[in-house]
Amino acid sequence: MPIARAARRAAARLGAVALAGAMLAACGSGASDTSSDAAGGKVTITVDLFGSFGYKEAGLYAEYEKLHPGVTIKQTDTEDEQDYWKSLQTRLAGGGGLADVQGIEVGRIASVTQQQADKFEDLGKYGANDLKGQFAEAKWSAATTKDGRVLGLGTDVGPEAMCYRTDLFKQAGLPTDREELAKKWATWDGYLELGKQYKAKAPAKSAWLDSVGSLYTIMIGQEEERYYDASGKLIYENNPAVKAAWDAATEAAASGLSAKLDQWSPQWNQAFAAGSFATIPCPAWMLGYIKGQAGEAGKGKWDIAKLPGGAGNWGGSYLAVPRAAKHKKEAYELIKWLTAPEQQAKLFEKQGNFPSSTGAIAKVADAKDPYFSDAPIGKIFGDAAKEAPVQVLGVHDKNVADQITNALSEVERKGTDPDKAWANAKKGVDNVMG
Repeated sequence: MPIARAARRAAARLGAVALAGAMLAACGSGASDTSSDAAGGKVTITVDLFGSFGYKEAGLYAEYEKLHPGVTIKQTDTEDEQDYWKSLQTRLAGGGGLADVQGIEVGRIASVTQQQADKFEDLGKYGANDLKGQFAEAKWSAATTKDGRVLGLGTDVGPEAMCYRTDLFKQAGLPTDREELAKKWATWDGYLELGKQYKAKAPAKSAWLDSVGSLYTIMIGQEEERYYDASGKLIYENNPAVKAAWDAATEAAASGLSAKLDQWSPQWNQAFAAGSFATIPCPAWMLGYIKGQAGEAGKGKWDIAKLPGGAGNWGGSYLAVPRAAKHKKEAYELIKWLTAPEQQAKLFEKQGNFPSSTGAIAKVADAKDPYFSDAPIGKIFGDAAKEAPVQVLGVHDKNVADQITNALSEVERKGTDPDKAWANAKKGVDNVMG
């Protein structure tokens, strides 16, 4: 997702998928590293991402270009990861319109390693295996095939917390201290109860949280096994953890605690500045998104507290090089640099994207964020990253999650009965599975 995701993105981009495809197609898609760009030592590296990874906003592209005269980096991106993934699948199937670097969301990485390994470069050919010790084991192994091919380098991870509006809390008569709130919502039941108290005295046109889909997603991120078990068996239908997250989300909808906003929609983007919700489940990459949407007027109005129910992870991404890329070696050198500890630490300090590099995690342990009322983000997200379970990822992990959150949107926005919505989610999963 990710991060991340200064915004995951600053605004919705209408027609971004078509635009990205057209621009990248114009750049060509041959498998050779030679091209007119390479003449005279000049090369244009194309990067295609979803949401906001934050590299441009943090100045990392500009820094890399300064360090490597003759290199120009051109980025295209798509607001919604689902749209991005569909477009990427079309281009991978046809072999054209691919960038030198493609972002891969963590929920898709098993699909890449198990079903699409022939479409991506083995980065081990360029020396990537020497980098293994820089990354958390779970992050590294998820992008490695059973026969040892390295298909991506890890960017961020998504340790979870809760972001909230202190000004709205004050207006509703709720405490604003992050330590006190962490105690009050130590459980999800406590969080929902506090939400009901907020609703009783909430400022006009303000809900407790943005969407029940985000509540579901953050809760399921606290579980080791969600949609698949370790053997690769699909278990979501009978997984108690999935049911608990579903039940909490539908209770929030029934209690009127949600602003009924589909995440990544234009209305959702606008709601950050409008004060349409008081809390938002908040993986680390969300910090940059909030800053981008709420703007300077939001500085000091937000804070961050420990998540109810324990530590979890939501999102995180990889950078991969398609076999059809024009500049494979140059692309590898770029992603090696972008994912190095020094750059991951800079990205966290400027954008909030929490590092997957073990060296970078140590560098940011004492970081605070003045935008979020000087919240100790290094400690909050660092502790969450250490305590979060290593998640079992399946081939269709993201597809299953998308079907469930789509069904929750039906409950939230259309008033669909939860049982009927769950049946719709199962039908959607079955269709995805073919």
